[in-house]
Amino acid sequence: MITKNKSPKAAIKLTTILPILLISVYLISCGSNKKITKEIDANSIDNDNAVFILVEQMPEFPGGQDGVRRFLSATIEYPKEAQARKIKGKVFVSFIIEKDGSVSNVKVMRKVNPLLDEEAVRVIKLMPKWTPGVQRGKPVRVSYTIPINFSLH
Repeated sequence: MITKNKSPKAAIKLTTILPILLISVYLISCGSNKKITKEIDANSIDNDNAVFILVEQMPEFPGGQDGVRRFLSATIEYPKEAQARKIKGKVFVSFIIEKDGSVSNVKVMRKVNPLLDEEAVRVIKLMPKWTPGVQRGKPVRVSYTIPINFSLH
């Protein structure tokens, strides 16, 4: 079987053109994303019910991250049935910090077991008011997710 050797010119063309093509695609995609982001930001801040994921000033629990840990450890009651059945795991709970700092729309995003899931939701609903998130100087609704780890010692 006879095979053709590729010429060095073809290899040089390919190594020259390919990086230029990749850089061009990257730059075009970056430019279009900025435009979309600006449009979303401009429209969302005017909508009173918009829910943000990332804002200039994120919501803060009283006492910060340490305060959240203290609150969770003081409030969580490991379900006795879950202890007896040696059920453990990490439940991810999502919720919204409202403009007034209250917690709403509590949902389990990653379930472990109904016993642990229900306890995680119960505890999040008991949270005191947070300092609300701020975007462009105005309090806004912000989506927040917390992992709650249930472990047996």
